[in-house]
Amino acid sequence: MKYRYIGKSGLRVSPICMGTMSFGSWSDKKESFKILDAAYDRGINFYDTAEVYPVPPSAETTGITEEIVGEWMKTKPRDSLIVATKVAGAAGGWFVPPIRHGLTAIDRFHIETAIEGSLRRLGTDYVDLYQVHWPDPIVPIEESMEALDRLVQSGKVRYIGTSNETAYGLTKANTVASYEGLAKFQSIQNNFSLLHRRFLDELAEVCRRENVSLLPYSPIGGGVLSGKYNAPEVPRGSRFGDYRYDDNPRQRAMADRFVNPGTLAQTEKYLEIAKEAGMSPVTLATAWSMNFDFVASTIIGARTAAQLDEAFAALDVELSDEVMKQCDEVHKLIPYPMG
Repeated sequence: MKYRYIGKSGLRVSPICMGTMSFGSWSDKKESFKILDAAYDRGINFYDTAEVYPVPPSAETTGITEEIVGEWMKTKPRDSLIVATKVAGAAGGWFVPPIRHGLTAIDRFHIETAIEGSLRRLGTDYVDLYQVHWPDPIVPIEESMEALDRLVQSGKVRYIGTSNETAYGLTKANTVASYEGLAKFQSIQNNFSLLHRRFLDELAEVCRRENVSLLPYSPIGGGVLSGKYNAPEVPRGSRFGDYRYDDNPRQRAMADRFVNPGTLAQTEKYLEIAKEAGMSPVTLATAWSMNFDFVASTIIGARTAAQLDEAFAALDVELSDEVMKQCDEVHKLIPYPMG
């Protein structure tokens, strides 16, 4: 396994990170352990979770994922694992995080409360990477960064990161940290895939210049790039099949964002490229996301351990310049199919 550093931190991680957002909802504890064991046996040392998981978020299930991960962690040497979790912010208006009665914020109180809960559920006295799940547009960034820095100084957190952030937000946060002598964000976790390339517009340049690593999530577009949604009917039992038939209008809106004529048209082309290159579309999509200098580790997810092989195959794939060019040509047809 060729490990990569996150930002300018001491965190050396596998090029694939095992995401856990399905643990406790779509994946029961037994299957979650199978997934984690399969990842560990493959050499994956990086695991990502969050206090608000599993998804879809609900007040009844919040925190279960960290508990499952924490129980599994007891079966492995702690220092063989790089564990990341997140404090819930305001979710960018997408939904109200069902934690702390929906009053989450990235302020001193919530950051300190959140880390104590995560440490307890994970059964550890520190996390390697602590991330802001969504930026907070109200709380001054000075307060947020100072509170996060205190966690680093206390030893409860080794390094900090952010997610779902803009180029301005990332630059502002690290500029404040630099002036105030505080810990900086070493990573940013944003949506990035063949179907969602907005990171390349500005954030990629920020990451390169500021030595911040991207940890891409949804590298296969929430499963769209597997090709399963190109069937005549959206399959029930799938993520966006569930969302499309959900009573929650936000879930249905997300399904339409990921599964629409534009994403399906692009996916059809990517399926052809993958077939010609002799690999599965999941392998192609995962390898593509790993193929950028600002990416440290690509976060994958699975409902079952049986789904992992195609993503893990990307560890042994080096995409040719021709395949990358073909992918870029598809992107030119519909630059932003996810809006």
